[in-house]
Amino acid sequence: MKYYEDNFAHNNLPSLDLQPEYSFLDLPQFQHPEMLNCVDKLLDNHIKESRGNNTCIRTFETTWTYQDLYEKANQIAHVLVDDLGLVSGNRVLLRSANNPMMVACWFAIIKAGGIVVATMPLLRSKEIKIFIDCAEISHAICDSELSEEMNLVKSDYLKKTSYFRNGDLETLMQSKPKTFTNYHSKADSVALIGFTSGTTGLPKMTAHYHKDILNICEAFPNYALQPTPNDVFTGSPPLGFTFGLGGLVLFPMYFGASTFLIEKPSPDLLLQAIQDFKITICFTAPTAWRIITTKVNEYDISSLRKCISAGETLPLKVWQDWYDATKLKIIDGIGATEMLHIFISSNEENIKPGATGKAIMGYEAKIIDSNGNEVPRNESGRLAVRGITGCKYLNREEKQLEYVENGWNITGDIFRQDEDDYFWFVARGDDMIISSGYNIGAIEVESVLLTHEDILECAVVGLPDEERGMLVCAHIVLKDSSKASDELKKSIQLWFKEVATPYKYPREIIFTDVLPKTETGKIQRFKLK
Repeated sequence: MKYYEDNFAHNNLPSLDLQPEYSFLDLPQFQHPEMLNCVDKLLDNHIKESRGNNTCIRTFETTWTYQDLYEKANQIAHVLVDDLGLVSGNRVLLRSANNPMMVACWFAIIKAGGIVVATMPLLRSKEIKIFIDCAEISHAICDSELSEEMNLVKSDYLKKTSYFRNGDLETLMQSKPKTFTNYHSKADSVALIGFTSGTTGLPKMTAHYHKDILNICEAFPNYALQPTPNDVFTGSPPLGFTFGLGGLVLFPMYFGASTFLIEKPSPDLLLQAIQDFKITICFTAPTAWRIITTKVNEYDISSLRKCISAGETLPLKVWQDWYDATKLKIIDGIGATEMLHIFISSNEENIKPGATGKAIMGYEAKIIDSNGNEVPRNESGRLAVRGITGCKYLNREEKQLEYVENGWNITGDIFRQDEDDYFWFVARGDDMIISSGYNIGAIEVESVLLTHEDILECAVVGLPDEERGMLVCAHIVLKDSSKASDELKKSIQLWFKEVATPYKYPREIIFTDVLPKTETGKIQRFKLK
């Protein structure tokens, strides 16, 4: 039986022998019926169980109940099928900042049997076209405020584009029924495709099943957040980023809580939302936590109970400064688009400041060498993970072979594991600096530099050098740019040798006004290289 009329995703999945091994799937919370549409659990069940009047999504301007979201998602699903000709298995590009209509469209696509491909708002037409051509995307739904770049896209695969925010989508929705029979998907049918943010070559498409989406809702939230229907989530990561999708949509709605969405989040708007709307759980990146710390005394954040950081490693100084200012412990975590969400983290009971944490419920992890052998405790090596989700690259067998080794997902990160089972981030595999035979993690150097009284931000990369192989180079943003001088460079280098391992000191220092970053706040070290 064909479960999808368009079998592109199914036909391009890696063969079973190339997929990772899974573990913990025998636990009751990770078992599912053969036929499963994840929207039933995330949205429709709240209506069936009389929670439709509960608040679901808020912004600074509007409030939607679960009933509102349910009805709008159903109307959009009708538009997709009746007016735009969607058939099951079609990929639908979703392009918007974080707002209620984007969430309604996300649910509508899956209700109708489509596969969501959500993208970052700042992508240019050339990048959008690459996504469309790679995934053979037939439909697009776009916020009209992002129409300029969308209108420049020309692809033979793209058949229909619809716009919301005073666009044709709302007009078509008006006449549609507010109920819809969800497509009868399989638990292991593809529900979403996430593109990885590779720096070179074609982006990689990571596929995730309906059951994967529900599995992550049972893992990290129960391990670290203990959500209740009274919680109010917010944060800065875009919904096109799986960190944001989980933290701002999937997790709150799985537990019947509410979410507060900010289209253009800034530290001040995040703090304003926490104060005015009694936010209890906040997801954002380390760079934002650092800036928020400097402003937190201007706002009442007494409602906040859980603070989550991911996207890149959390420097100890950022954690300590936030704790000193608020007595709240930031929960660090590492996830991957390939794994869908966080798989190593802490909860408030077991945080070891500076460590990323332990493998959370549903996952196991180990540190291996280049031959795949587990290394002794406290020795750096490659991070290998397996559990309830795993890497499934579409149509990229050579990349699948790189990511999955002996059934384990190899994330590309260098970690060490201590004697208490905590994992400590050392570097991205491509951020390891080998200088005069020493292995130096860029993040190790950055963590020290951030404790200097004059340094606001920094990013460390390796520069090629004939004598040493590579030099440690620090790009530094000063708190007061007028202090930039050769004398300050020398002072920082001498200071570093006094407070940290001398051979790791930055032999090159470049003062800059700003560091290049992605939309999610990650520093783009490859641009500095």
